[in-house]
Amino acid sequence: MNILLVCPRFSEETFWSWEGVRPIIGRKIKAAFPPLGLLTVAAMLPGTWRKRVVDLRVRELTDEDIRWADYVFVSAMTTQGGSAREVIVRCAKLNAVVVLGGPILENGCEEFAGVSHFLLGEVENTLHGFVADLERGIAQRVYQPRKFPDISTSPVPLWSLVDHRAYASMLMQFCRGCPFKCTFCNVCSINGRVPRTKTPDQFLAELDALYKTGYRGAIMMADDDFTGNKPKVKELLRRLIVWQKKQKDKYPFRFTVEADITIADDKELMELMRLAGVIRVFLGLETPNKGSLLECGKLHNANRDMVACVKEILGHGLVVTSGFIVGFDADDPEKFDQEMIDFIQRTGIVVAMAGILQAPPGTELYARMQREGRLMGQATGNNTNLYPNFTPRMPVERLVEGYKRIVGEIYSPRGYYERICAFLRDYDATKKVAGKVKASDLKALVRSMWYIGVRGGLKRGFKTSYYYWKSLLLAAFVYPRAFPEVVTSLVFGAHLQEFARSITETR
Repeated sequence: MNILLVCPRFSEETFWSWEGVRPIIGRKIKAAFPPLGLLTVAAMLPGTWRKRVVDLRVRELTDEDIRWADYVFVSAMTTQGGSAREVIVRCAKLNAVVVLGGPILENGCEEFAGVSHFLLGEVENTLHGFVADLERGIAQRVYQPRKFPDISTSPVPLWSLVDHRAYASMLMQFCRGCPFKCTFCNVCSINGRVPRTKTPDQFLAELDALYKTGYRGAIMMADDDFTGNKPKVKELLRRLIVWQKKQKDKYPFRFTVEADITIADDKELMELMRLAGVIRVFLGLETPNKGSLLECGKLHNANRDMVACVKEILGHGLVVTSGFIVGFDADDPEKFDQEMIDFIQRTGIVVAMAGILQAPPGTELYARMQREGRLMGQATGNNTNLYPNFTPRMPVERLVEGYKRIVGEIYSPRGYYERICAFLRDYDATKKVAGKVKASDLKALVRSMWYIGVRGGLKRGFKTSYYYWKSLLLAAFVYPRAFPEVVTSLVFGAHLQEFARSITETR
């Protein structure tokens, strides 16, 4: 049996695509992360079946690929919808049998003509039954799970099916589910509120397999909340510390995780994260407006000084990135933009993702907008769309104007530099675990000097290069231990400033 597994392209340039940094980090890199879901599906399929992965962000899908396959498995998110439909149409023309899965199916299967089989929900609960039925010739059209699966049964992804050199970072997962219930987030409806974890042995086996491919460097944890089950994650981190130290090239991997702000209350957890090689933590801070936090169910954010918490995390040697949202009913039309700008600048969070509130299906917000007659369509999955998919309380023109101002200010060369300064004052670089500097890191530094420090100034104006060199020299001579983190922030900034420009110039 020949199985083709296809990862569609993303329909729009997003905060996470990092398209603007490819010339700096290396032209061989085509995408941010590999398709972890498809690599896991491939590992679950019978070992005797032949498998081929085509990631459309990395290479084109050919007719020969499709003709080779007995079945074409497509997994997609909402933002990959346009590309997924193109793949399905091509397969239909060549009489290929398509199996579709992923979050794109949350709204149902009706809109995907040309698909023979649908696997809804998490694949650990549906794939084995589908394969068994397939081998008996009785495969059904729709497979829907009755409960959330035990992910400790999930196999080691087949890393060998992709070329790791095509990706800026690898992607792994330890847990699914989130203990919080933010009204704008559909994680609870998709993965549940009780975090389900893999075992430490299972996770380390995946890490061993990745290590054997020759990959070294950044790993993004695809967890809804990495620290959602603190006892389990502490158990993993203790084992991970030992694993990192015993490798010949000590600390071969650097992790980025998504967590909630309550980690600031747990010094032991932050220390374990640091010692395990966690470099960056993404927090969902959302907004400085307490009324908006209460409105969206972020009670764990509302009842604390979030700026002080960020500084506490920075003081433990962890770099903080974060997401921010505008467009809540409680946002003040007169000052929401200035409040957000001031808050982001005070935190010292250099890489800050700001977006306009969207109401995805399966969320409390979506249901409320439907009840109130304010829903105007489906969310695209891109949280940097200029317009919400519902009627906001404030005039939509004011919301868009304020959002553009936020993005323009926080990603201006001066605003970005000021946040780097705030970050350097609070970040304790002496606590970070030293990793080996790679040749690719040095190449990225040199390329950044040209693309941002020289070419950026010629292309975008004096301030771009001026604040680049000012940041670089400040780190080199005053905060040398934090120099790698500043270089990384400046490289990200090249993408973010282009991204911000595309938003502010949109009419």
